[in-house]
Amino acid sequence: MKLSTFLIIKSIVCIVFGIGFVVLPALTGSIYEMSLDPDGLIMTRFFGAAFLGIGLILWLCKDADWNTLKGITLALFIADIIGFVVALTGQLSGNLNALGWINVALWLFFVLGLGYFRFLKPGKA
Repeated sequence: MKLSTFLIIKSIVCIVFGIGFVVLPALTGSIYEMSLDPDGLIMTRFFGAAFLGIGLILWLCKDADWNTLKGITLALFIADIIGFVVALTGQLSGNLNALGWINVALWLFFVLGLGYFRFLKPGKA
């Protein structure tokens, strides 16, 4: 797989989740058996806005040169490690239903992919 293909996949996932979190935060939370109070709804919408931004950045820079992408891939690698730890911790604590494992798997997939392209196959955009 090429880095540009990987970035397209991550972009689509971020945009889809971002739209869900911004437009239908309560419904999106209920899929994982999470109930959100008004403050939680606002924070979920902020989270969705950030996901939309990340998705759009990735889509727009998917064909950029390596000098541009190496900083982006490193930043996302670090952020996705944190996201993976949060998702795994939330899942293991029993705060989410079984569908939460999908998020754990997605975060892990993105961590491994970004790590591969950033450290094992750098410059092969």
